[in-house]
Amino acid sequence: MTPPIAKPTVPLSAKLTARQATGRAGEALAVRHLQGAGYTIVTTGWRCALGEIDIVAQQTVNGVTEWVFVEVRTRYNADLDAALESIGKRKQAKLIALANAYLAAAQLAEVPYRIDVVAVCFMPDAPPQVEIKCNRLVSCRSS
Repeated sequence: MTPPIAKPTVPLSAKLTARQATGRAGEALAVRHLQGAGYTIVTTGWRCALGEIDIVAQQTVNGVTEWVFVEVRTRYNADLDAALESIGKRKQAKLIALANAYLAAAQLAEVPYRIDVVAVCFMPDAPPQVEIKCNRLVSCRSS
């Protein structure tokens, strides 16, 4: 008797849940939207022991270049406000810590930076909505 033929396996990295697929689609849309708004994308999905920064970018406004750490909040069948309101105090503290960790790892001391939030909402039978909220978190610089 011959053994049964094993099903081909898909690497875990290739298996996406619906939530992960929606998140990735939202991040890709956010990158395009940010670029259209004059941001220069430095990297996406930067990871360290503390977690992940969705998008690291730079933007020059009035001759001053700022580092911008972007949190993307993607929702399906929801409004933009629901996506923006989903960032609580713990997440805010984590984003600030992640921004500081990136700056330390990149040896970027005393550079101006801010944390922006991009809300992406996918709706059935309608184009996605995207909104950038600049400097969403106040008091980003740790002392």
